[in-house]
Amino acid sequence: MKTISAIINTLSEEEQHEFLLFQQKKNRRSDTKNELLFKQIARGNTTNLDMVLYGKPAKNAYHALCKRLQDSLVDFIASKSFANETGEEMDILKKLLAARIFFEHKQYKIGFKTLAQAEKKALALDVYALLTEIYHTQLQYAHLNNSVALPVLLKKCKENLHHFKQEQELNMIYATIKNTLQHPQKQPTTDVVQRTFDAFNIKIDASFTYKALFQVLNLTATSAMMASDYYSNLSFMEEVYSVVSAKKEPKEKHLYYHIEILHLMATAHFRNKNFQKSLDFVEKMHAEMTKKNNKYTQQFYNKWLVLKAVNLNYVGDFKTAIQLLKSGSEQSLDCSLALMMGLFQQQQFSEAYQILKTLHHSDVWYEKKMGWIWVLKKSMIEILLLVELDKLDVVLSRLRRFRKKFQKRLLELEETRVLTFVKLVTMYYDNPKAVTTSDFSATVERSFEWIGKEREDIFVMSFYAWLKAKMEQRDLYQVTLELVAA
Repeated sequence: MKTISAIINTLSEEEQHEFLLFQQKKNRRSDTKNELLFKQIARGNTTNLDMVLYGKPAKNAYHALCKRLQDSLVDFIASKSFANETGEEMDILKKLLAARIFFEHKQYKIGFKTLAQAEKKALALDVYALLTEIYHTQLQYAHLNNSVALPVLLKKCKENLHHFKQEQELNMIYATIKNTLQHPQKQPTTDVVQRTFDAFNIKIDASFTYKALFQVLNLTATSAMMASDYYSNLSFMEEVYSVVSAKKEPKEKHLYYHIEILHLMATAHFRNKNFQKSLDFVEKMHAEMTKKNNKYTQQFYNKWLVLKAVNLNYVGDFKTAIQLLKSGSEQSLDCSLALMMGLFQQQQFSEAYQILKTLHHSDVWYEKKMGWIWVLKKSMIEILLLVELDKLDVVLSRLRRFRKKFQKRLLELEETRVLTFVKLVTMYYDNPKAVTTSDFSATVERSFEWIGKEREDIFVMSFYAWLKAKMEQRDLYQVTLELVAA
């Protein structure tokens, strides 16, 4: 029952209507009760449904009906996803399936032509799993294709198997690191990453494809984000990037992954407060986006815009930063969050609050789409905005909700500084005058375990800047710039 409810909750009203039509086509009899069961669960009615449907206790029949409904829901979602999918990988898969159908009907010429189209596209995207299936099909019918030499085909198969194995190993490394970092670590994140690579006996060198190098950098960046430790990971990421730079293979052939790599490096340097280096990578990223007749400009534009804007904001050019973010805030949630922070730092609280009010989805929705750290930042900015706007009732409810939502997870990760900060915000709101006293200053010093300006996360410093500005009765933006200055 819980599973069915969870599946139905993922469907919009329009999709629920589509499912009922889908179910009606599948039903062979007119007296089936699966449609009634679906409607009851969709309305939130989940108790004594056997009595509702059958007019008497019928647990066995009811459970069998639930099983059939769940199977139909899964079938509907899979069919809809496949029908609506327009991505490049799905296009490759469709060509592969079409080629196999042609072969079954002995239409070999069109079959090989379609398969060649799928192979060309898969090679361009480095989709090794699909290439494995494509080469499997080519081998199966190789005796019917005189235009391809078997030794050449075998060589391509072996090369692809090497890349596929490498990709699978990276996936296993990623899963291992992510599982390890779910628990607090006493060692730097980079040690966890390096030790895991050593355990799988993988040495990163120029034989790695651009896709593989992107995956290495991506899993390292993800590890850094999970542990809030970009500092110790930067040197490892720079080592990997040096391999990227040394590759002789033309980057234009792997433009997508090269842009992703530049974005990861720009982000890593920004999080380490190396703003000029980050801006250098941002400009390289933009130059790559414009290649091949702006092929990837639209796809990466918002990522580029946010990174450029936040870097400019932290080097003092807040006007250009805010102007950039305003131009893209409607298309990007990251852009909206960065714009709120920028306006907040300029003490334009009402305008920042108006942007917050446009984020009308639930936290569960945002966490699914953007991750829980994004939701954490949004919640913290919301609390500070409400404090500045003196919305008493809402401040208190948001503080309670914040503790209820985040306290357990933050304690598990041993990230107590966030909870300490929120506690100090509460103390300030209860008694604003006390913030300038020596007692409050002493409380702040005792409350935080400072890890040094170089290692400290830029967003932690940005939130602390608000408290410091209150304590010293100074301009928030100026205090922020002083704190993050290298």
